[in-house]
Amino acid sequence: MSFSIDKQSIEELNLMGKFRQGSVYFLFNKVQTRGGEQLLDELFRHPLTDEKIINHRTAVFSFFQQQHLAFPFDSSQVSIMREYIDTATARSKAASYLNILLLKMTAALTRNERFKILIQGIQASISVLKRAYAFANELSVHESPFKERAVAIRQLLESPQLAALMDTDIYKSVSLQSIATFDYLLRNKMNQQLQLVLDFIFETDVNIAVAAVAKERGFNYAKALPKQDNLLRAVELRHPCIENAIGNTINMHPGSNVIFLTGANMAGKSTWMKSIGISVYLAHIGFPVAAASMEFSVREGLYSSINVADNIGLGYSHFYAEVVRVKNAAEATSTGRHLLLMFDELFKGTNVKDAYDGTLAVTEAFAQYRNCLFIVSTHIIEVGETLKQKKNIQFCFMPTIMKQGIPAYTYQLKEGITIDRQGMMIIRNEGILEMIGS
Repeated sequence: MSFSIDKQSIEELNLMGKFRQGSVYFLFNKVQTRGGEQLLDELFRHPLTDEKIINHRTAVFSFFQQQHLAFPFDSSQVSIMREYIDTATARSKAASYLNILLLKMTAALTRNERFKILIQGIQASISVLKRAYAFANELSVHESPFKERAVAIRQLLESPQLAALMDTDIYKSVSLQSIATFDYLLRNKMNQQLQLVLDFIFETDVNIAVAAVAKERGFNYAKALPKQDNLLRAVELRHPCIENAIGNTINMHPGSNVIFLTGANMAGKSTWMKSIGISVYLAHIGFPVAAASMEFSVREGLYSSINVADNIGLGYSHFYAEVVRVKNAAEATSTGRHLLLMFDELFKGTNVKDAYDGTLAVTEAFAQYRNCLFIVSTHIIEVGETLKQKKNIQFCFMPTIMKQGIPAYTYQLKEGITIDRQGMMIIRNEGILEMIGS
């Protein structure tokens, strides 16, 4: 079964965005090639739901990080090779020779660049193949989860025809007959094999980029467990895109699969929930997470409701948009899938009495689904007192401390339910009442 996540959750967690600074994708987009970027995008958009496959991918990234490998290819040459290889032809060897002869004659008469471009494509291809062979050979020496892949590419490049091609010094004078032979080999006879070599290069590009980010940021790799275990544990978990973010510990399991989170505005509740969602998503694509350690049961989907807005086009008020969001989450949960669901400030678009009743009822209802992990935050701390009878709900809060009458925030998670009520104090500190009175 595939991993499901909707557009709103992707936006709330700021997962995607090639050019969006602050997005999780932007953080990891350190690749050198266009093909590497396309592969990175593919990995980001398709989280995995098989713990064995996830753990294998994390092992590959970890291996590249441990080896301190640098990208051994010239990205411009890889680009030229790819453009050249992608123009595969069905010409015979004789037809290739006639075509090249015609291109050279045309180039001499009309200054046509096509012959020059063809030669550059062959030169770049041979240069890249030599580097690919050396790198694959180097990786084949190490016992690693990537060894089988490297050996396969090395053996492919050791085929007699490609080996002879790599022994050629293409920068010296070469006959048209030889050029035609090279062109036929690269764009016809062995084109599919060369596409596999390019795939290997793009995988290498992504592996090195992800490993470099993990090393630079101090990230670690999460361990995936079967979905039936239904747990999520992490130490010093933090937001990956925030410099010097404060880390916290989370421990959810079947006997405690619901977190009831309280705290004042600006105390860090929303950021903490986003940190959890981002880390769970990254873990499902096998990427490193911003935590000292993490293990998780595979989820079949992630559902968040953090920044719900009204929908003028559909005529939804803010409150009704919240109700629709909860309804959609309830429908997903009722399918029996193993999900992570997060709700920040349930029903803040209505009056306090309805918000209290709604938050209580919804939290109690979701708490019945022991195959899911559920996190809800609220300002309505009175709900927590009523929920204490539920044994599978754990209570946490983000504290506020006062410094000379001004609230400050530690962003350090504490057990229990907050008693902080600083709303009126902040209003008075900002001098709003005096401004209105004057």
